[in-house]
Amino acid sequence: MKGSLSVTVDLEDWYHIPSVCSSPFSVYRNVDEFFRSWHGRYDYLSEPTKRVLDILDEFNVNATFFVVADTIEHYPGLVESIADRGHELACHGLSHACKIDPETKKQLMSVEEFEQRTLTAKKMLEKISGEKLIGYRAPNALVSGWMIDSLEKMGFKYDSSVSVNSFYNKTDSALRTVSSYPYYPEETELEAGIDRNFLEFPWAYCQHGLKFPASGGPMLRFLGSSFILDGLMQSLKRGHTIFYFHPLDISCARFPSLGNKRPFYWCIKGRLVEQRIRHILSKLDDVEKISLRDYPGVSCV
Repeated sequence: MKGSLSVTVDLEDWYHIPSVCSSPFSVYRNVDEFFRSWHGRYDYLSEPTKRVLDILDEFNVNATFFVVADTIEHYPGLVESIADRGHELACHGLSHACKIDPETKKQLMSVEEFEQRTLTAKKMLEKISGEKLIGYRAPNALVSGWMIDSLEKMGFKYDSSVSVNSFYNKTDSALRTVSSYPYYPEETELEAGIDRNFLEFPWAYCQHGLKFPASGGPMLRFLGSSFILDGLMQSLKRGHTIFYFHPLDISCARFPSLGNKRPFYWCIKGRLVEQRIRHILSKLDDVEKISLRDYPGVSCV
């Protein structure tokens, strides 16, 4: 097999998703408004995160955790426990707010606001890890070329948000030159270009005529482990690729019934999805697994 694999985990809670907070169609404009209004239980994240850490230990995987930085404030000790177990911390935004509109792909915040909020998140996470933070994943995978330019300016070395497939595109680029292996994005856009001081780690896809998104996440919940494995195996033949999931995917708790437009988003999760993650990791046991900071190309950018 040609490529190596990075196991990545998106650390966010149920209210961070766009149907609840920080998107054009959410119930609450932002997480601050949510916490001013919500008086019930909010922490559905701590318990499944601890289980994820145990699973990673069991399979001897050093993962990259893309952390929503406001979890540091609301979940004392949780992010610290991830760093203490030797996993890479990377940035998943300050509060998981959409930076571009999911439909039009137009900016929802200025470049200045994006840079200010992202730098704040970067510094918060660096204080926890004691190391320079170099990785980013866009909340909801909504990413644009102008964001990449800003990330490079702020000292990030890579992003991992782009998903090439035949069904949706969460970027403002056509992605005609992008596959499932790492590349250098062109300035101001996300097409593949020549060397620059920044890498993009796109997600896996499964090609059967059409290209099906197959890196994990919601597709793991709705389509199962066999489909994801097929996509990962195909993508590994092309080069390095990405597997990802959320601690919430394996939560057995019933989340609050709150949110717009996505009533079935969490209808499949819990032990079933945990079994799928274990199955995928066991089937890929002989594949080299590295955190994104340890990918050879990152040290060169």
